[in-house]
Amino acid sequence: MEADHTSFGAAKLILLIGGKLLVIRRDDRPDIPWPDHLDFPGGGREGSETAEVCVLRETEEELGLSLSAADLIWRVQAPGPSGPSIFFAAEFGPDIAHDVVLGDEGQSWELMPPRSYFTHPQAIPHFADRLADYLAIRMDQR
Repeated sequence: MEADHTSFGAAKLILLIGGKLLVIRRDDRPDIPWPDHLDFPGGGREGSETAEVCVLRETEEELGLSLSAADLIWRVQAPGPSGPSIFFAAEFGPDIAHDVVLGDEGQSWELMPPRSYFTHPQAIPHFADRLADYLAIRMDQR
């Protein structure tokens, strides 16, 4: 994992639950990027928070899941619209799905086979690229 916690604009989480990818359907509003698309938990940095603090805060706000930095098993920095974005990954068994409560952003959430994201018409293309990166590393480790 790279050590630069300061130069990023947003942090996102590739969250696998029982082997399925958790996605949030974004609100369908013209004033936000990627309206009505399938998003990963996470969002914009607040103040001087680290990428870990950012993604954990956003995940709790959006899904009601209180995760810890120890749950983050992968990290990569990628270009993003508001500066570099940091993508993380975490994996849990299926039981944690019972704890998910959608916050006040997004229309809904769902679990889908990770590879289905690549061809989904509402997938965010550069998120699909990061998901592919993670799945490739994950397969190499098995």
